[in-house]
Parts: sequence; structure tokens; C-alpha cells
Amino acid sequence: MKEKIVILGAGESGVGAALLAQQKGFGVFVSDGGGISLKFKDELALHKIDFEEGAHSMEKIWNASLIVKSPGIPEKNEMVKEIRKRGIEVISEIEFAYRFKGESKIIGITGSNGKTTTTALIYHICETAGLDCAMVGNIGFSFARQVATDPKKIYVVEISSFQLDDIKDFRPDVAILTNITEDHLDRYEYKFENYIKSKFRIIENQTEADVFIYNMDDKVTQKYLNQFLNKTKPLPISMDNELPEGAYIIDNNMHLRWKDEEMEMNVADFALKGKHNQYNTMAAAVCAEVIGIRKEKIRDSLQTFSGIEHRMSPVLTIKGVEFINDSKATNVNSTWYALESMTKPVILILGGVDKGNDYSFMKDLVKEKVKAIVCLGVDNTKIHEAFGKDVQLMVNTGSMKEAVQAAFHFAVNGDVVLLSPACASFDLFKNYEDRGMQFIEAVKDL
Repeated sequence: MKEKIVILGAGESGVGAALLAQQKGFGVFVSDGGGISLKFKDELALHKIDFEEGAHSMEKIWNASLIVKSPGIPEKNEMVKEIRKRGIEVISEIEFAYRFKGESKIIGITGSNGKTTTTALIYHICETAGLDCAMVGNIGFSFARQVATDPKKIYVVEISSFQLDDIKDFRPDVAILTNITEDHLDRYEYKFENYIKSKFRIIENQTEADVFIYNMDDKVTQKYLNQFLNKTKPLPISMDNELPEGAYIIDNNMHLRWKDEEMEMNVADFALKGKHNQYNTMAAAVCAEVIGIRKEKIRDSLQTFSGIEHRMSPVLTIKGVEFINDSKATNVNSTWYALESMTKPVILILGGVDKGNDYSFMKDLVKEKVKAIVCLGVDNTKIHEAFGKDVQLMVNTGSMKEAVQAAFHFAVNGDVVLLSPACASFDLFKNYEDRGMQFIEAVKDL
């Protein structure tokens, strides 16, 4: 009798988990309360995996010995509550993939901001060094799909707090926590502490043989560090302190120290610009040193990395007005960083699905750098309340095309139109990629 696994949610992580479960001989059933995209339906059908959409067959779910839950399904969901009550084991897709990863090593990256950039940069370093590696998780393929279809010796895994909420044994050999700022509070009973605890779960199973890279300058991480630090080896990064081990920047020079090794590199040589990217670069460099990549490979990679889509990506300059796509800025902190790196007057396109945002954090920067705000969302009340007194020009728009046209209307030669929404995208767009692509198209149409 095959052990039965039910997979809730048929996005990239759910379908990846289904492929791995089938490969490992489980009886698999995929159930999605919403619609399943044609691409994933075709894939499930091709592999003869049983699935349903638009509803849940409760009997099949209650008969499962293991449930792999999509990170998008919250704990407050009634079905999830009932599953918990019945005592059926629930895990995340990264936990499921971890159980079948064999001898492979895992580099796990989480944080409120910078995790995608740091993940992509570490992958770039590993690839440049000729390692057998894959970039998975929240970026690219799901971890489970990679394990099932093309296993590697090293997995560089971007991990969200939602994925960490349902781990049991998942243990990265190198864990990286970029920073912690208020985000996704709607999923954590609007308690910041719950979210913090979730982020620190990345190190809960680590041992003395493992390493934890963290941002010593991040006040929240520093405040809670001792509460969650266990056996792992902590390696800090900093711009405020000289460190015996880890990485720090002094006088525009990065110093990297690990065991008896030391490396120096001028910040001007980093491919990624902006203060926040200096932290991301330090974290990636320390990680590369820990896994034994040679200094010259690290140096080359940090100079040649070309960044990621929808994160501070220049689109076009039209009549002296520069358009920048930062659609990936789905929280206030990301937008703060984007504004902090701006040197020209900004017309800011802001708004979307609010996740419990506190805009007061951005107030001073908005006052200093923003000449107009174009609101892009179904409900922009909070944005008007937050910045109405500080920014004279403010309009509501109902589509990306309208937003870009309004922004261009407000702009003069030497200005920047910055799409950096500080919100999730699900009111008007499929996801942040769709929002970014629509921005690019609308700019090209001007």
C-alpha cells in the first residue's frame, strides 16, 4: 500500500513537490482551491498525477499521511485548522525536498530585503567557480523540482518566512539572514515578534558544523540574536564595526576574514551599487569564502554580476527623464532603500495590496527626495494619509499605463520616475513580475 501524500496548492512549489513525491513512490494527490495554470495542469496530466482545482475533496485530504502545504495558504484557513486538529503532519515543500537531497549541501537565504539579490549573487559566484549548483526556492525552480529532475551538489535556496513556518528538520549548511523589517504582518496576527521568530527558524536545526551569516548592523536581528542562536557558528557582516571574523567595510574597503584567510576589495569595484547592496555583497562574499571558493573567483564574480530583474533596473530615458523598474519592492523597507540611493528628484509610483505597512518609516526620505507620488492600487487611503502633507502632487491611477503617463506628465528633464510600490501586487497584477513587465511596456509606449 503506497503512503498517501496530499499537496495543497498547484503553483511551482506544489507541482515540484508532486513530481518528487511521485518519483519517490508515494501516492500523490494535488488539490488547489483556486484555478491551476494551464502550464501546471499539462505537467500534472503528463506525469499522470491526480489533481483537482476549484474545490477540495475533504475525504482524500483526511486520508493523507502527509500534507505538503503551499506557502501561500495561511494558518487561519479553516481547512488548515481542521488538518491540524486531526493531527496530520503538515510540512512545506522545502522540508519535503530536504528529506531527499542526499549528501548535497544547502545554502539558505532569508530576510525581509535583499534575499533575492544575495541568492542570485551567491549562485553567480558558485557558477563562476565551476561548482555543480542550482538556484532554487522563491527564485527559479522549486527546490523539490530540482531534486526530482536534476539533482545538484549545492543548492542555493531563497526562503520566505512562509516556507520556514512549516519546516521540521530542514537545515542549511550555511544560513544567511539579510535583515528583518516589518513585512507580511497580516500573516502573523499583526505581531512583529511572530514574524521575527519565523525568520530565525532558518537556524533552529543548525549544528556546530554549520555557519550563520547575519547583519550585525540590523537592530532587530541584533536584539533577538541571543534568544535564537544555538550551536551554529555566527559570522557577522557590518559597516559600523571592525570584526575578527566575517566581513566589514571601512573607508570604502571590504575586509573579509575567515579562519586564517583575509581578503580586501574596494567597494567601487562591486558590480552592485547602493549601500544596501554592499550588505548583500558582503553576505555573498563571506558565504563563498566559507564554502571554499578561491579569492580571485570571488573577486571576479562580485565585479561581473549583472543584478536581477525588476530590482532597481533602468528601463529607458525619455526626454531626460529616467525610468527605473523596482517592482520587486513589495515592502516599505525595500522602497526606503530605493529612495535612499536616488540622487535626482523622484516621481514615485507607489501602492498595491497593503500588508500592514507603516509608511512613517519613509517620511523623511519622501520629504527630501520625492516631488510627486502616483498611487497605483485599489485603495490608496493610507498613502494619502501618510504623505499628503509632505508631497504636493499626488494622484490616484487605476492601471499601469495611466500611472506611467501621469508620472511622465509630472516629470521634467533630470527627474527619475521610480516604480517602487512598497506593496504586494495582487490587486491589479498577477505578481511583481507582471507589474514590472507592464511598467516596461507602458514606458516603451510613451
